[in-house]
Amino acid sequence: MYSVKEVYYTIQGEGFHTGRLAVFLRFAGCNLWSGLEKDRKTATCNFCDTDFVGADGPGGDKFDSAKELANHAFSFWPGESSSKPYLVCTGGEPLLQMDEVLIEALHEAGFEVAIETNGTVIPPEGIDWICVSPKIGSELILKWGNELKLAYPQPNGNPKQFEHLDFEYFSLQPMDGPNRAKNTDKTLSYCRTHPHWRVSLQTHKFLGIP
Repeated sequence: MYSVKEVYYTIQGEGFHTGRLAVFLRFAGCNLWSGLEKDRKTATCNFCDTDFVGADGPGGDKFDSAKELANHAFSFWPGESSSKPYLVCTGGEPLLQMDEVLIEALHEAGFEVAIETNGTVIPPEGIDWICVSPKIGSELILKWGNELKLAYPQPNGNPKQFEHLDFEYFSLQPMDGPNRAKNTDKTLSYCRTHPHWRVSLQTHKFLGIP
């Protein structure tokens, strides 16, 4: 059974594919935080701003089969679109639930399949785009993929420690929260002097996109 918090059609707001039409499939559950506020202070990742608890969000539910979930996700893609259907699997941590059967079903439905993961779980074969967002304090196991996107700054999170890893693109994204303006300045300053990194902004937040 797959437990999904929400599914919705939107525009990718951050990272390499910013501006691309996409269906977002948010899995419930994470291995770095319970998602409950009472546990935030002691969580390995305590800056997450996403609700991934339960299966009660828009388009969310529990699905008995990969085909059922794939067809449900595809129902959100507009039929009149001529572009390749693009699905972003996120969470929480999507790799706690994704398997080869689901990836095959999503491909059969017509999707190009992407994931956004914290990098603590090795993915199954067949995913088309892998974006890893390391969380300092957790063990980074997935050291390869298409894009490494680091929220910045994080305590003890020097971007240089990731530059040797096997990724095509390296993105630095200002940490959200009350210090977002200051963190944005720090991110811009770092990227100006370290061209290994490109700037990723969470455009969906200031454009009001879900």
